[in-house]
Amino acid sequence: MKTLLSTSTAGSLPKPEWLAEPETLWSPWKLEGEQLIAGKQDALRVALQEQQLAGTDIVSDGEQTRQHFVTTFIEHLNGVDFENRKTVKIRDRYDASVPVVVSAVSRQKPVFVDDAKFLRQQTKQPIKWALPGPMTMVDTLYDDHYQSREKLAWEFAKILNQEAKELEAAGVDIIQFDEPAFNVFFDEVNDWGIACLERAIEGLKCETAVHICYGYGIKANTDWKQTLGSEWRQYEEIFPKLQASNINIISLECHNSRVPMELIELVRGKKVMVGAIDVATDSIESPEDVATTLREALKYVDADKLYPCTNCGMAPLSREIARAKLQALSAGAEIVRKELSQ
Repeated sequence: MKTLLSTSTAGSLPKPEWLAEPETLWSPWKLEGEQLIAGKQDALRVALQEQQLAGTDIVSDGEQTRQHFVTTFIEHLNGVDFENRKTVKIRDRYDASVPVVVSAVSRQKPVFVDDAKFLRQQTKQPIKWALPGPMTMVDTLYDDHYQSREKLAWEFAKILNQEAKELEAAGVDIIQFDEPAFNVFFDEVNDWGIACLERAIEGLKCETAVHICYGYGIKANTDWKQTLGSEWRQYEEIFPKLQASNINIISLECHNSRVPMELIELVRGKKVMVGAIDVATDSIESPEDVATTLREALKYVDADKLYPCTNCGMAPLSREIARAKLQALSAGAEIVRKELSQ
């Protein structure tokens, strides 16, 4: 029987310091060759155990095998030059040195499928695997070939669909597409972003999720949040079309954000991963903090469709803080489960 209010993370967990620099995004690997392959598998085992000890219901690899949630996937594709980078503004917020699309993009071999098989061997729990969404991939590159964000996104959607089908065959229960760009480029999201996402999930029988948040707790994101005013209503622009889409689960940021909770009403009928853990602070939520967020969300989503989650990935946090936050998430969900069963 499925656990009511099944908990999960939005994606990344901190990496052990023998694998990569702690509390740093895009940190280079400290190992290479065969040692790196073994090190990533060991880190995946550790991340899985951290989740299990914290009582997380739907587990993931904690993104231990990737440096970055977008570029690690792109590194394995043809048509992208990582040597001669260009600087672009990512999500209209911060400059980054990014790879360049120089010819038609294609995927020669699976990217994460072996990692997913390895995770599947380690546990009987439901597993979730994150992939970058097509629009966010486009936003993390300089396109010198297609000269069209939409054309490139459609190509990426086809490639993601190939990968997703193989992840499903490897035993993944939920495939999540990370689309932080959905919170920025509203016209494009409604014109072609959601359609591209539907192309990426075409033919899948496993559950599919889209994760849309306000980003990791890095300075560029927290500074941007200061400009958004007292109410963050970005979801309002895209939820109606997402509600009508084929995506099963919508993952969003709630705790300590200024997102009006009633916006969840716009996706009524979908499953919702409710972000009840703030990843942009080192202060650790109490179980009651988590329970308060979940109770509020339950006004707009049925209990059997609510999945307590983190706001975003926890890669930039220390392992101790991430561990404590995961424990708080499970304990808070348990409080509300008990209330629902009375």
